[in-house]
Amino acid sequence: MGARATETTRELESTSIKYQIGGHAEKMWQRLKGILRCLVKQLEKGDINVVDLKKNIEYAASVLEAVYIDETRKLLDTEDELSDIQSDSVPLEVRDWLASTFTREMGIVKRRPEEKPKFRSIVHAVQAGIFVERMYRRTSSMVGLAYPAEVIVTFKIPVPNLISFAEALEVGYSKYKNPYHNLIHAADVTQTVHYIMIHTGIMHWLTELEILAMIFAAAVHDYEHTGTTNNFHIQTRSDVAILYNDRSVLENHHVSAAYRLMQEEEMNILANLTKDDWRELRSLVIEMVLSTDMSGHFQQIKTMRHTLQQTEGVDKAKAMSLILHAADISHPAKSWELHYRWTMALMEEFFRQGDKEAALGLQFSPLCDRKSTLVAQSQIGFIDFIVEPTFSLLTDSMEKIVMPLIEEASKSESPAFGTPSQNSLGAVSNAEAQRRPSFKSTSDGGTHTENSLATVNLTSFKDNLMKIIQANKERWKELAVEEELVKNVGEQEKDQSRNSTDAQLQEETTRIQNESSQGSDGTTCPPRSIVLQVVSFDTPLSDESNSEKCTNSDPNQKDLTDAQQETQNTDPQNGEPKHCKKSEDSVKATEKEALIQN
Repeated sequence: MGARATETTRELESTSIKYQIGGHAEKMWQRLKGILRCLVKQLEKGDINVVDLKKNIEYAASVLEAVYIDETRKLLDTEDELSDIQSDSVPLEVRDWLASTFTREMGIVKRRPEEKPKFRSIVHAVQAGIFVERMYRRTSSMVGLAYPAEVIVTFKIPVPNLISFAEALEVGYSKYKNPYHNLIHAADVTQTVHYIMIHTGIMHWLTELEILAMIFAAAVHDYEHTGTTNNFHIQTRSDVAILYNDRSVLENHHVSAAYRLMQEEEMNILANLTKDDWRELRSLVIEMVLSTDMSGHFQQIKTMRHTLQQTEGVDKAKAMSLILHAADISHPAKSWELHYRWTMALMEEFFRQGDKEAALGLQFSPLCDRKSTLVAQSQIGFIDFIVEPTFSLLTDSMEKIVMPLIEEASKSESPAFGTPSQNSLGAVSNAEAQRRPSFKSTSDGGTHTENSLATVNLTSFKDNLMKIIQANKERWKELAVEEELVKNVGEQEKDQSRNSTDAQLQEETTRIQNESSQGSDGTTCPPRSIVLQVVSFDTPLSDESNSEKCTNSDPNQKDLTDAQQETQNTDPQNGEPKHCKKSEDSVKATEKEALIQN
């Protein structure tokens, strides 16, 4: 390999890319990244020929191989930290992944003599790929994810595919730069779903496939959210509204776009599922994500309450949908600091939609007007009518499902984690029993019991949630008082301004009226009434309406402009205003015409 690398280096002496192999592995990795960046730039500019391109690619490959061997050479004679795991019982890919994730060193797995060379070369390539991924995560600013061994083995998810899919999800959630519906919200909801499954014990009721469906649905439930509501899409006749016929527009898009990602082979995290499992998981994911459409909230609550009143078991898909829906609106059930931040982020997203609606000439959607929305009051209503009933129903549902499992576990005095038993849905089939989640024994012969049914305390779970929700509601009530005071002060200032303007208009009217009631020789004519129309500041008055007011009003009632004009239209002989010369018959005729028009 060293000779080939040297030869390749000589071949590249005439090119713009010259690197020396050697030194610390991370420095070599940085060099490799530089080579690849240069290649991309040259390809974009179109100023590289095929021969040079081939040389550069070969040199990049030699650097990659050198980096891998440099890191692993010193480990050839060392004891593998995972040597107690037999290669026959654990897939090689899993072993390699465990080594690269849970140890500081990349161990070399010894091959059996009977293995074919082709298989060995593939494994070698996989090891190199895993190492490069680890080096990339170490040198980049991105925080690497941790993948528990049980998850990878149980769900059969290829690690490289999972990494690619997760990164694509991050890109999609960041597409519209939403204040609320972004990748942090997706992570928050996913974590909350996991918390609910653990602390209610519902995970013992679900199969491994159903648990995977829950986590997957939570992760993708708002993928590529536009930061606007379904109703906004419908009102603006957007492409997705037309595509999904105005029904759960965004929710349909979230699922469809996420599955479209997995059409790419490198992102297909479900590649190892059987066809039946794939269909079952997809069906569950679709139902759960569509259940996050808030327009179906009350129907969902009503259906679930009716289910709890029945003697038969609870439908799994409905229960799982309720869990995801509850997690999606769960920030009022978290600490005030988190809840307040989430609320402000959501309100900003609403206000941005309101800005778009104003620009398009649309009516403001609820809570989308920056100038009039009462945030505290809206949150109190949200908690009272949406959050509290949802979490109350959630805990009631968990009790009906999990309590029979706890009772049976107590009677049998078994660890109860993954033990097939009679539950609210009836007998468990052998196939389902084999698919239930379970933990293997630890290396010291013990078992993982921290998540067993024996640790579940539904009463404590419910009390804690309701306590936090009530505390947050009280905080909003305090803020609502301040909010109301600010609103009242604003209205008073507006009224005072309007009254001041009205007084000025009235004063000016009186002055003009007095002036118009006197002739040029000091004589007076009968007083005439002048009626002013008070127009609010936010009500425009068109020229047409002004004209209509003048033609349809009483002949003895004219507006301020007419009064100003008539002070100049006096009889030149006696100084008497011309309107004083109108005959009584003319006045009556005008009154009759006005009555007919009105």
